[in-house]
Amino acid sequence: MRSEQEMFELILNTAHNDERIRAVILNGSRASPAARRDIFQDYDIVYIVTDVSSFVNDPTWIDRFGEMMILQLPDTMQDPPPEPENGSFTYLMQFADGNRIDLNLFPLDRLAELGEDSQSVLLLDKDGILSPFPPASDRDYLPKPPSAKAFFDCCNEFWWLSPYVAKGLWRQELPYARYTHEVYVREQITKMLTWYIGMKTGFSVNPGKCGKYFKEYLEPELWALLEKTYADASYEHTWDALFAAGELFRRAAIQVAGHFGFDYPYGDDERVSAHLRHVCSLPRDAKEMY
Repeated sequence: MRSEQEMFELILNTAHNDERIRAVILNGSRASPAARRDIFQDYDIVYIVTDVSSFVNDPTWIDRFGEMMILQLPDTMQDPPPEPENGSFTYLMQFADGNRIDLNLFPLDRLAELGEDSQSVLLLDKDGILSPFPPASDRDYLPKPPSAKAFFDCCNEFWWLSPYVAKGLWRQELPYARYTHEVYVREQITKMLTWYIGMKTGFSVNPGKCGKYFKEYLEPELWALLEKTYADASYEHTWDALFAAGELFRRAAIQVAGHFGFDYPYGDDERVSAHLRHVCSLPRDAKEMY
């Protein structure tokens, strides 16, 4: 595996030796001093270039970066659809040696449209076209306190969606039940736990994409409960995970509500929780729900 020094030399030497590349920006975790360092960190690079099409029309120009394991060109894909058009072009390159570069070619003539990102370091500016960057940090990625409406909507969505999981489990529609639990219900759990951690830390830490750093900030008992919200393909275990999700959500949400002076929907919680227990015990040949 090529070292970080070798990769940066490759990225910068490519820019120095190509007159079309006028500036180089490093984004993402490698730019942030607070980010965890490990062998899976990729290199999020922006090349400010004079002519994007001259690169795009030469598919072989990226060969200089190394032996490719797999390449993705998101701007040419139909599913998922590309980002809104801004004249840029992105190469997602996973190399055979384990390194990865996410390289965005951004047109110089649309520089004013380049968004700001607090996790950014200016590596090269041949013409002085970019203003100095402030020190890189996680400030754009810190969670923000919820409004009363956002809190209510999160609670409402969690308790509204939970019966969908129960319905799928009773019908023995495992893919539907698991998808609803892991995508839609999980989203609300993640949102509430993010607010909970923000409340505990003064919204000064980044809990990571999809809550990947939750273990570092949740109390051991809450982390253990979060672990129980993940199940295998067993219907029984998925029921257990659904009930654990309700318990975890309730504990976190009540504390968030108390901290911000919000109203927790105890009635919704009690009625839906009772319904989930009822459906769990409902015979498979039941002709009526109640």
